Amino acid sequence: MSRVNYNYKFLAELEKSWQSIRYELSVLLGKENKSGQDYFQSWHERSVYHGDWKVFGLHAFGEKLTENCNRCPITTKIVEAIPGMTTAGFSAMTPQTRILPHTGYTNKVLRCHLGLIIPKAKTNARQGDTHKGMNHECGLRVGDTIYNWQPGKAFIFDDTEIHEAWNNCDDTRYILLIDFKKSSSVLAD
Repeated sequence: MSRVNYNYKFLAELEKSWQSIRYELSVLLGKENKSGQDYFQSWHERSVYHGDWKVFGLHAFGEKLTENCNRCPITTKIVEAIPGMTTAGFSAMTPQTRILPHTGYTNKVLRCHLGLIIPKAKTNARQGDTHKGMNHECGLRVGDTIYNWQPGKAFIFDDTEIHEAWNNCDDTRYILLIDFKKSSSVLAD
């Protein structure tokens, strides 16, 4: 299956708010660094990735993670306004991490990624790797389509299709990950 161009009404608001969301993430990372606490938790399915993939959940499968939501009230308000939202949180993929090809659990939701802090391609990348904004060292493949995260840009995909991700850059990649019910979200005109 090729790229699916889902255009939901909430995408415009999400992209409009991306700098506020990124700021809140930056504050969270600063507090984490200053306190020495690790707010992010390793993704629980260790068999699907090599490296370090961590998440800071706000909602997990319909359950509000109140303490985390209190740390990120702006982001929480934004994701809670998404019709049918079931899961939301920040996803961190450290350098040299690879999420192996896998499929999601249910065909009842779609997944949205909003780029927040996206690493630059290495300076010794092959010529042409970064043309037209493409960074082939940090991306996501869904079926036959390769996505590159961009700060402030969101895309939606069906995670029941085989997908994989990688970060071969020198910095950690941070996105906002959201799952929402297919039937409850309204397509834009």
